[in-house]
Amino acid sequence: MTTRPTLRGTFGMAASTHWLASQSAMAELEAGGNAFDAAIAGAFVLHVVEPHLNGPAGEVPAVFATASDPTPTVLCGQGTAPAGATIEHFRGLGLDLVPGSGPLAAAVPGAVDAWLMLGRDHGTRPLRAVLSYASGYARHGHPLLPRAAATVADMEQMFTEHWPTSAARWIPRGRLPQPWELVVDPAYADVLDRLVAEGEAAGPGREAQYDGARRGWRDGFVAEAIDAFARLPFQDSSGQAHAGVLTGADLAGWRPSYEPAVTQSFRGFEVAKTELWGQGPLLLQSLAMLDRLPDEALDPSSVEGAHLTAEVLKLAFADREAWYGDGSPVRTAELLDPAYLGERLALVGDVASVELRPGSPGGREPRLSRHVLHGSAAPEAAGLGEPAVSPTGETRGDTCHLDVVDRWGNMISATPSGGWLQSSPTVPELGFCLGSRMQMFWLDEGLASSLAPGRRPRTTLSPTLVLRDGLPVLATGTPGGDQQDQWQLVFLLRHLAGGLELQEAIDAPMFHTNAMPSSFYPRGMSPGELVVEDRLGEVVIDGLSARGHGVVRAGPWTLGRLSAVSRDPDTALLAAGANPRAAQGYAVGR
Repeated sequence: MTTRPTLRGTFGMAASTHWLASQSAMAELEAGGNAFDAAIAGAFVLHVVEPHLNGPAGEVPAVFATASDPTPTVLCGQGTAPAGATIEHFRGLGLDLVPGSGPLAAAVPGAVDAWLMLGRDHGTRPLRAVLSYASGYARHGHPLLPRAAATVADMEQMFTEHWPTSAARWIPRGRLPQPWELVVDPAYADVLDRLVAEGEAAGPGREAQYDGARRGWRDGFVAEAIDAFARLPFQDSSGQAHAGVLTGADLAGWRPSYEPAVTQSFRGFEVAKTELWGQGPLLLQSLAMLDRLPDEALDPSSVEGAHLTAEVLKLAFADREAWYGDGSPVRTAELLDPAYLGERLALVGDVASVELRPGSPGGREPRLSRHVLHGSAAPEAAGLGEPAVSPTGETRGDTCHLDVVDRWGNMISATPSGGWLQSSPTVPELGFCLGSRMQMFWLDEGLASSLAPGRRPRTTLSPTLVLRDGLPVLATGTPGGDQQDQWQLVFLLRHLAGGLELQEAIDAPMFHTNAMPSSFYPRGMSPGELVVEDRLGEVVIDGLSARGHGVVRAGPWTLGRLSAVSRDPDTALLAAGANPRAAQGYAVGR
């Protein structure tokens, strides 16, 4: 029994975490655009309608394949640490962790330039067309999600006492916005319209217009506004006021990029993810270990299957802590080496582990942050980094996701995030705030994810593309911070190994472990803790407790915000599904 049907058709499918983004993407397909035009249209709408989950100054990784070249490719829209972001600077401010909010945590904004580059290179529609949906909602209003209204209410004291530009943006005349109230963002609408105008002034060609808009973003009026605002001091999650280090020169010097995806086989499929600057390879490590086991051991709805899944994930997350990041001394291939993974799988026992056990690829000795080794924790404060899933399962917002496939076979999975309304003060001329992704760096020297200028933060954002016989068949992903690859693993086990349909696999009860250092300030962890949806069932929950898991019940429908689209290369039949939890994600198509 599913909450809604798996959609099927032959023309196009779009699925995302908000129905307005899904339908805007579908409108682009109906207008003759391809999957990339549709994804860009939907992504810019997400900036507007999910402002507590992402923003224009955030970032985006995506994995895609084109109808002419099915090779999985990563679009890296993850901005880097600014030139002034050194460990010495942060330590000199008396900090042991990068704050989870405020301008000091801002990396170079990557999302907008990355989307515009993708549109130039792989889209077909005019810039004005694909941005018109977001511009319209920003100019004329959209119904504010109840969770977004609650986020503003949670931040009211911070806004009114410390972030006055955010108070002016979100609490005009001292009145909090109400759920489903039409809200506007004329400043951001002006930004989008000006980007279109500068693009069209660059020349008549579509490529020239996209490049013109990109220059307006990274070299022109947007970079100038960020340069003037980013280095003003504002209170952050450390409890102190700090100025940022991001400059216009940092924006001008950064470029999005394409790179080959990393792939791993599982049950006759190839799963494609980002490199080690993202956490995606931990899904590949987990799948590779579980691929050695029989199907009956991989049912996440059984005691054995849930236990094995959780324990394998713990080992992969431990490797993430020691080896993932732009400063990693290892190659992804070493972490996916069958012999190495065999050694790792042998560590899985019948009882839940409460240890963080990174491996030693190539005989290297793993290194972890002092914060992890000594279990220190910073105090909680308003405006924390990514307010994802709490230990009890409560969702206070997190990230966005969208997937699109078109009738020609173009397919993309993208996970936009960062620049949440609660991450940093609003830049008044732009109508949005900076991101706080640098909180994922450590301030210890010599680690794979140590802070250094020009490095990418080791992001949790983790889109997925799946191929069969070299052709793309599935795009999927979810918000959720450290939970993203955990929920995707459970979904893929049910869909690829268990044979459940897309919507059925999305609806099925979820779980995740918190037995790893959080990627978000204040970087805590809960060894042995396993968060489950009650629908997993009393027999399974009791069985997991008996195996030593510290089970935390999260309610019946609380975990995961997955969406997915698929294409059968043999028949060209398309399908889609989206998360029913929170009644917000929707798939559309025909």
